[in-house]
Formats: sequence, C-alpha cells, structure tokens
Amino acid sequence: MSRTRRQAPRPAELLELVRFKKPQLDGKERRLGAAQTIADLRTIAKRRTPRAAFDYTDGAAEGEVSLARARQAFADVEFHPDVLRPAVEVDTSVQVLGGPSALPFGIAPTGFTRLMQTEGETAGAGAAGAAGIPFTLSTLGTTTIEGVQAANPHGRNWFQLYVMRDRSISYGLVERAAAAGFDTLQFTVDTPIAGARLRDRRNGFSIPPQLTLSTVADAALRPWWWWDFLTTPKLEFASLSSTGGTVGDLLDMAMDPTISYDDLDVIRGMWPGKLVVKGVQSVADAVRLLDAGVDGIVLSNHGGRQLDRAPVPFHLLPEVRKEVGPDACVMVDTGIMHGADVVAAMALGASFTMIGRAYLYGLMAGGREGVDTTIAILTTEIVRTMRLLGVSSVAELEPRHVTQLHRLLPRG
Repeated sequence: MSRTRRQAPRPAELLELVRFKKPQLDGKERRLGAAQTIADLRTIAKRRTPRAAFDYTDGAAEGEVSLARARQAFADVEFHPDVLRPAVEVDTSVQVLGGPSALPFGIAPTGFTRLMQTEGETAGAGAAGAAGIPFTLSTLGTTTIEGVQAANPHGRNWFQLYVMRDRSISYGLVERAAAAGFDTLQFTVDTPIAGARLRDRRNGFSIPPQLTLSTVADAALRPWWWWDFLTTPKLEFASLSSTGGTVGDLLDMAMDPTISYDDLDVIRGMWPGKLVVKGVQSVADAVRLLDAGVDGIVLSNHGGRQLDRAPVPFHLLPEVRKEVGPDACVMVDTGIMHGADVVAAMALGASFTMIGRAYLYGLMAGGREGVDTTIAILTTEIVRTMRLLGVSSVAELEPRHVTQLHRLLPRG
C-alpha cells in the first residue's frame, strides 16, 4: 500500500495561499460592502435607526397579514429556465408611461422619509437619477416638490397625490408638480382613512418625534441618528403646513373618504402628463379605470399598510393582464424584496414594478450610498436571474417562465 509523501510547509508556498484583505476604515463603506441582499440592509437599518422610525417603515396594518402574504407570494414562485440559450449580455431597460427606465423598477412614494434618515427623498431622487430610473415623491414626503426636482434635475420625477379634504391643497400640489417638470401623477385611491398601524401606536410614533423616557433610552443607543436629526434642517413637508400627532392622526385629518370618480375627472383635467391610479385591488376596478382613460394603474395594497388581508397584487397580476389586454400599463408594488421578484412580475405581465421598503432599508443603512446599494443589489439579482433563465432582455420574459404556487386557495 502506497503512503503519501509528506514534507514540511514551505513559507513561499504559504504566502501564495494567504492573501490578507486590506482593512476598510470607513464604517459606512464597510457595512454597505458587507450587504449582499435587501435583508442584509434591513438588518443594518434596524441596528442604526430608532425603534419607532424603523417600525414605521418595517411595519404594516393590524396583524401585518397582507404584507406577509405579499412576500410569501413572491417566495412561492417556480421559475422555468430555457437551457442552451446563452444570455451573455442582458438588457434590463424598459419603456414605461412614455419614457425610458434603465431598470424594470422605480422608487415608490414613501411618507415622512427624512425621519428614517435625514437625507430622505434627496438621497432617493439622486440615486434614482444616477441609475436612470423614476423616483416618486409622496404627498406626505419630507422634501418639497422643488427640492426633489433640484436633486434629480435631469431624471424622471413622479408625484403621488392624495386628494385631501381641502381640495385647494391637492390642486396646488398638482400645479407645482407640473411646473417642476414631473411627468407622471399617481392618484392614490386606497387611503380614504388611515389603516391601523399598531406598531406606531405602541411606539407612540409621532410627527415630529416626541421625547419620552423610552425614546431617550433608545436614542442613547443610536446617538448618530439623533445627531443627524438635530443638526440638519427641520423637516419640510411637501404638503402639510402643520403637524403634531401620530401618522394615523395626520392621515385622518388630511384624507377625504368621499373621493370619487368626479375627483379623478378634475385631476385629469388639470394634469398635463401621464395619470396613473395607484391602489387598485380588483380586476373589475382595473378594467373600469383603464376604460375611463387613465394612462396606467398600480396594483397595490399600499404595502399592507391600509386594509389588512387585502388581495395580493402579484396574485392579481395575471388575471388583470388577461382582462385589460397586452398594451395597458399595469404596474405592481408590495412585497418586492429581491430582483427575482421583479423578474417574476415582469414575466407575468407587469409593465413596471415599484420598490418602497427596499429603498428605505438602504436609506437607513447608509443614506444616499445605501440607496445606491439597494439599486445595485436588485440590479445584480435581476441580471443573474435573467441570465439563468436564458433571457437577454426584459421583453423576452413570458408567463411560461414562471408558475405561481398558491398556498391560499379559495374554498368552493
């Protein structure tokens, strides 16, 4: 029986095997560089952000069933790759609402964003502009319409509109967004009143933040957040002239449960660009709105933050596409946490997708650089998924590439 011949290790050979990594002294670069997924960014964000602000972003309504189901729907996807179909170069660009986007997703509207991290919408708009994707400012954003335009002067800016009890406020916002060159208006219809966001109530989350014994204790663990908050300009809202109270209180004061198709007609008459209705949750409403002449719809349950146990937008997508035809603009949000989620939605007929929490996790993890990291992670995942499917462009994605596996089937 032969024996393996052994020898003493040679220092020169050991040096060939060992490579010492240069230490990264910049803390932000180090933590963002270590993030491989959106879930990693969420972990960093939770560590760096006061509980009330983090939970406002991370949480949803009541038992948070809608959000959990939306994320599970994307996890319950089976892909069907084409083998021996090289996809060496991948084109991720799309045309949406009359203009280009370098990627099949844009940044969704989020309220009170500078409370998450003080760069807020400025970071989001700047990162979106650099990536060549649309950015959407919320009516309840903490940067003005003009401030977003200055942060993203050459990119595509969209505005999300709530129709308020005082219609003159909403009309004024429409006029300002048009004057600032925003090309798309998202008329939001799923918020006649505020959903029951229980994490906010339990945390006593208010606008502006109120100091209590618990917030002071929380602040002691995250002094950098409070330093940023207290040494940067005060919050400047896109629409609210006065604040004070929980987010739910502010929404209930501002929103009007009587909005109707008449309001949609008024806004349509005022707005010179593309008009999209956001918050569609049924096939019938999708058909009705597109027949009424809107330029597009967003299948959305508001990230699970309004009606809990609402329909899952990703589940609605195939049937909506079947009913409205191939040319209608049908966008999807809620639950997207991975580039493969975007690919699955596009394959099943979405015209475009929107990310909300994924963007905010990056923002909380590292400001503008964190948003850049979010976009980079999702882009890498989209490209890798498409190449593994044997698809060279978004236009080549088809329903045959995806099967939706259903856990929740209606009982007959």
